[in-house]
Order: sequence, then C-alpha cells, then structure tokens
Amino acid sequence: MFERLSRSWQLVKASSAVLKQDKELLLFPLISSISTLLVLACFAVPVIGLGALDGLTGRGDGVISTAAYLIAFLFYLSQYFVIFFFNAALVGAAMIRLNGGNPTLGDGLRIASSKAGSILGYAFIAATVGMILRAIQERVGFIGKIIVGILGAGWTLATYMVVPVLVTRDVGPVDAVKESAMLLKKTWGENIAGQAGLGLAFGLIQFGIIIGGILLVVAAAMTQNMPLTILTAALVVVAVLVTALIHAALAGIYSAALYRYASGGEDTAGFNTAVLRQAFLPAK
Repeated sequence: MFERLSRSWQLVKASSAVLKQDKELLLFPLISSISTLLVLACFAVPVIGLGALDGLTGRGDGVISTAAYLIAFLFYLSQYFVIFFFNAALVGAAMIRLNGGNPTLGDGLRIASSKAGSILGYAFIAATVGMILRAIQERVGFIGKIIVGILGAGWTLATYMVVPVLVTRDVGPVDAVKESAMLLKKTWGENIAGQAGLGLAFGLIQFGIIIGGILLVVAAAMTQNMPLTILTAALVVVAVLVTALIHAALAGIYSAALYRYASGGEDTAGFNTAVLRQAFLPAK
C-alpha cells in the first residue's frame, strides 16, 4: 500500500513539474469555472420562475414537474459540456507538453473545438446518467441512496479516461466510454490512489487555509478595522480559489500522462518511465 502511495506521489510531483513549465494551463480551469457560473446564472431565472408559477397556480397535474425535469436536464447538459470542453482543452495542451512541445491557450482551445461534437455527445450521456441516478435517488430510501451513490462513484471511475480518449483518438462518445472502462479494468484500476491522494492532499490544504483564514479574519475583526477585515477575507477566498485551480490543472495533467502511457507505453516527458510502468502493473 505504502509503495503504491509513494509511486502515486511521484506522479503527482511530476505533474507539478509540468504545471510549473506551463502555468497558462491554470487558465483552462479558471475559464471553465467562470463559464459554469454563467450557465448557472442563465438557468437560475427560469428555475425560480417555474417555482413562483407553481406556487401561484397551485397546479398538481405534473406540468410544472415535467418542465422542471426538462430544464434540469438541459442544465446538466450545458454544465457538463462546459466542464468537459475546457477539461479537453487542458488535457490537449498537457499532451502537447508531454510530447515535448510548448502549448498555448489557443492550442488547447483549438483541440477542444475540433472535438466539440464528441464532447457534446458525451455530455448528453453524462447528463442522462445523472438524471436517471437523481430520479432513482428521489424515490428510494436510505439504503437505496447509498446504492445509488455507489453506482455514481462507479460511473465516475469508469469514465475517468473518457476525455483523454476523446482528445487523442477519433472516436465517438460511446466508444470513448467503453475504452475508458476497459483501461480501468485492465491496467490501473487500483492505482486510482494517485487521484484520490491528489484530492485528499488539496482537501487538507484547503481545509487548513479555511481554518487559518477564519482565525485571521476574526483577528482582523477584533481590531475593528473594517478595510483590513475585508481585505483579509478576500485574500482567504483568493487562496482557496487558486488552490482549487491548481488542483484541477494537476488532475488534468495527471490523467493525460496516465492515459498516454496506458495506451501506448511511450516515454512521457517529465515523468519517470519506471514509475509509470509500476503504476500500471495489474492488481495482484
């Protein structure tokens, strides 16, 4: 176990080295976050409007409920498309760096744009699965919700490599999902520890920032200096957001490197080949 964690940590450090070389990769999760907020704002008005209309009419014939489900599906579809699009741009740019190139923001966006149709198809599949799981969760008890949660986690793991597959190969979303599941099963299923470790590490970092930030804000508030208090709070928020962007960028680089090695076994710039080989050993 500790050996696997050590190998995963080596891969994370290699991902960090790539990010240091191409700090512009942080722009992709930043633009993605802004875009998802814009999508949320676009859907907030009709959702609130439907809720108000439901309260005013008092109708229970299912019309509002059907419309709400339709809007929820469109929201899922839009959000997933935005997230997958910029994730594809990040992975595409990371692939260029891993091949020894020097990617730009435009390179990543160009790659994602060329795969827009497949990304939309995958977003449709993901939105459909999300809606089905949500509908089941609303109709089952506590145990059922646990089972649905497990199914959701399984879907997330099975589709982990879909974006790298779509970026590097000329396949449709269905084939990409199948290949992602096959790679998970045959090569590195137990070595998800790298991604889990990445999430845990940044979760702890953000927790520390938040706790420390609260203490600093309270200390600033005790001085009764309002500008200082506001500035301190703003700096804490910025620190949390920057940490989240770094986490997202590293996750994209990490997935690109894992897929590149899993699909071809080629040397990957910035990554120790021996470490990668060990990471892809089947579970014993």
